[in-house]
Amino acid sequence: MTLYTQIDSNIRRTWLLFSLFLIIIIGLGWFLSYYFQDQAILFIAVFISIFMSFISYWYSDKIVLATAGAKPVTHEQAPELYHIVENLCITAGLPVPKIYIIDDPSPNAFATGRDAKHAVVAVTRGLLQILDKTELEGVISHELSHIGNRDILLSTVAVVLVGAITLIANIFIRGRFLGGRGRDREGGGQFGAILLLVGLVFIILSPIFAQLLQFAISRKREYLADASGALLTRYPEGLASALEKISKNSIPLRSANQATAHLYISNPFKNKKVSGLFSTHPPIEDRIKRLKEMSF
Repeated sequence: MTLYTQIDSNIRRTWLLFSLFLIIIIGLGWFLSYYFQDQAILFIAVFISIFMSFISYWYSDKIVLATAGAKPVTHEQAPELYHIVENLCITAGLPVPKIYIIDDPSPNAFATGRDAKHAVVAVTRGLLQILDKTELEGVISHELSHIGNRDILLSTVAVVLVGAITLIANIFIRGRFLGGRGRDREGGGQFGAILLLVGLVFIILSPIFAQLLQFAISRKREYLADASGALLTRYPEGLASALEKISKNSIPLRSANQATAHLYISNPFKNKKVSGLFSTHPPIEDRIKRLKEMSF
């Protein structure tokens, strides 16, 4: 399998996972409407998803940047960083994104925005301090690949959908235990009891499934951005070396939270105990190994 077919395959898998989010939300809305005998609940669930997606599409970059404490910088303030971004954008055929710096000693970076014309690349001061030029080019190429691969919007929508699923599940749980009237209180026969049991399991587990799907999307995005970034610079060793330095730094990113953690190039919490299905990032050792195996 070539690099190009791997990229195409990862994009298809990512959109498949994204579709599963929508199926979960529709399933939650349908079950709640059946349980409470109120079709309006299904429409409310769909409205919540659409409304939250609308807010996310138009304002996600501002929300993320404010949460991270990122500040815009001019060409005069960071000339080397600007030159690297501009040169890589010319090579990638992308418009130059806005550039922000996070005043934090922990080395990290992320990209956000709704499309290439409204994209932002943010890096921490810690990243600028520990990386040389080729390593910084590797990190920037990784983030530009997120923009070029249209990951930035997808990752934001994934966060919003996870929140919507959790909200809908909480509405049901509160309604049930606060005395809400449902079909189980009125009988419904054997079929109704089975459906209720299945629905209850689905309600309880759906936030967990949604979170796991979010993690899976994030991992696919990181592998794809690593590959695309290496293709952009033609020097995968630069990004591999940058990831090694970032992984050796034990300082957690102060402004990071669970909602935005997956946006960063590396786990901002520096929690070595979080692994497997519950990690927002693939193992950094695996990413480095794949990069070192590439050749151009």
